[in-house]
This record gives sequence, structure tokens and C-alpha cells, in this order.
Amino acid sequence: MKSVAGTSRGNDAVQRIIGISPWADQVRRSIELVAVHQSSVLILGPSGTGKELIARAIHACSTRSTKPFIPVDCAVTTGTLFASHMFGHVKGSFTGATSSTLGCFRAADTGTIFLDEIGEMELELQAKLLRVLQQRVVVPVGSHHELPVDVRVLAATNRDLASEVQEGRFREDLFYRLNVVAIRTIPLRERIEDVPVLAERYLAELAARHGMPMCTLSTASLDLLQQYTWPGNVRELENVLERAVMFSSGDQIDPDALSGLMTPGTGGESSSVAAVGQMAMAASRGIVSPTPLPGVYRVEPKMISAAPGGAPTAAQPAAGPAEADLWPTLADVERLHLERTLTATMQNKSLAAKMLGIDRSVLRRKLQRYGLDDAAEGE
Repeated sequence: MKSVAGTSRGNDAVQRIIGISPWADQVRRSIELVAVHQSSVLILGPSGTGKELIARAIHACSTRSTKPFIPVDCAVTTGTLFASHMFGHVKGSFTGATSSTLGCFRAADTGTIFLDEIGEMELELQAKLLRVLQQRVVVPVGSHHELPVDVRVLAATNRDLASEVQEGRFREDLFYRLNVVAIRTIPLRERIEDVPVLAERYLAELAARHGMPMCTLSTASLDLLQQYTWPGNVRELENVLERAVMFSSGDQIDPDALSGLMTPGTGGESSSVAAVGQMAMAASRGIVSPTPLPGVYRVEPKMISAAPGGAPTAAQPAAGPAEADLWPTLADVERLHLERTLTATMQNKSLAAKMLGIDRSVLRRKLQRYGLDDAAEGE
């Protein structure tokens, strides 16, 4: 059987598995080896590590590359809708069935079906799926005729299916039917050397695909990204970079554009220390209170009785004309608003400039004028 791994389609798909780590090299080789066969492949690994990307690369490198690739999210295909969604139905088979449908398996005929989150499938539905995989036929809802299907099955899950089998939550026979060949993904924190090349690719894609500015990472920003442990894996890296591009005022992403974008307390010791430092600074400048969102806090500036120089703040205006000399000046009000913005953004100067509607260089001058620059540099 001839491989199409050398074609443009196959090469492009394999090269989307980005990285210079030993894992990335191994996965690219595995894709080319298994693609030429028709066996089922089970892709295992944490969420956000590119399991569907691997499945699409296997399809693109196979002899079925010009045929359909049908992804199915097994986590949302549940209950009575499962059979109709997967195997199709005939017109009039149930209320609302005004026309016949193919179903995912028949739509993927001669191509590839990708069963994502297979570990979430209910036991009853696993039995129906097993029969299709064994017999290579489907019976549409409302019909009694078996229809043959020719599909290659790829599946993925972030669960340990061997443990799920032992616990009685996944059928052993289905597990062995799917687990002919296994490819494992690993967390991004275990291939941290891939972060620079991943970041470079995603920044280029953001510029080309979404019309966003073409940005590069400063050395300090790249160091920060490589120190983080990425609980959300590659998907989180994409998310962080997209937001960083939006919050950057120039064509280079500095550390302050990344500050506060990554989940506090989940990035290892250095990230946790930084998060604690940010929270301590916010608490010293305002009142920190939790919100309904886990890990998200509201910071309200403390309303002191008098601003520097003896002028009361906006919270305690002068009582009357006799105290007009104590009325806060515009500079006092501006200083207080700058402090409030800094605490609300957890000292993220790029975001603070965006919220204030001014250029970051203007914000820097204002912070220097009011002696707030040193505090803001402590991010």
C-alpha cells in the first residue's frame, strides 16, 4: 500500500505538529508509520495537547486523504440522539424526522471518522459502537436494513482507559478494538523547549488568519513563557498569545503584556510567587475581595481621608466654600484614578493604558509624575 505522506497535503499536516523536542520528532515519525495502514489508532493525553491535530495528520498522510474526515465529539453525543447522529435515520422514524440522514459513519464512508473524547461515552452507547466496529455495518434508526460502511476509526481521550476498564466504566472489548495502535501526547510543561517555536508559529498565524499585528516576543517574555508550567497546555499558550497581542502597544510583546494573563497559582513555584506578590501589592493599595469566578478577585482602592498634601479624596469632598482650599485638585483626582486603574489591572501597564484610552508612553510619564512608576515596575 502506497503512502501519501510525501505529498504536499501529508507534509503540511505533519509539519503542523510543531516542536524540536524528542517527543515531537517521535510523534511525527509515528504518524507517517501508522498512516499507511488501516488499523484503529487511539490517541491518549491531556486536554489541549493537540490530539485532533494528530488525528488529522494521520488522515492527511493516509491513502484516504482525499476522502472525508468526520470528527465526532462523543461527550455531547448522548442518549437517544446517539444512534441517529452516528448511524442516521430514515424519514418518519420519529417525530420531527422529516427527511432521511446519513449519520456520521456513513458520511465518513471510504474516509476517516475521529471519535473525540471517547472516554466520556455511556456504557450503553459503547455497546452500539462496538457492534458497528466489529460488523462494519450500520442500521439507521427506523430501518431494519444493514448498510456496509468502510471507515478508518481514530479515537482520542484524556482519560486513562485501562483504569476506566478496571473500574467498569469502559468496555474492555471496545478498548481492545480501539487500542490497536496508541499514540500518547504529553503536557507542554514536559516539552518546554517547544514553546519558542510554538509561539512563533501562533503569532504568525494570528497575523495572517485574523489580521492582527505581527508581534514578536522579547527575550524577557520568552523566559517568562518557558518558566510557566501551562496547566492548559498548548491551547492555553494560544489563548495567552492572542490576548497578549491585543494588549501590546507595539510590535514586541513585553512581560507586562503577559502579566495577569496566565492563571495564578498554577505555574509552579516561580509563577505562584509572582501571583502572591501581585496579590500582596493589590491588597496594599486596595481592598481585595473574591468574585464568583475561581481565582478572580475584585480590587477596590482604599479611600483614604486625605490625599497627599492634605486634600481629601473624592470619597470625602470638602463640606463647603470655607474649606475650598482643601478641595482635591485635578492632579489629585488623576493620581487616584491612576492608582485605581493599576490595582484593577494588577499592575499590568499595557492593559491600564488600554482602559484609560492613552498610549503606554503617556501612561509611563504620568506614573513618573506622580511617583507611581516604582510601584508599577514591581509586577
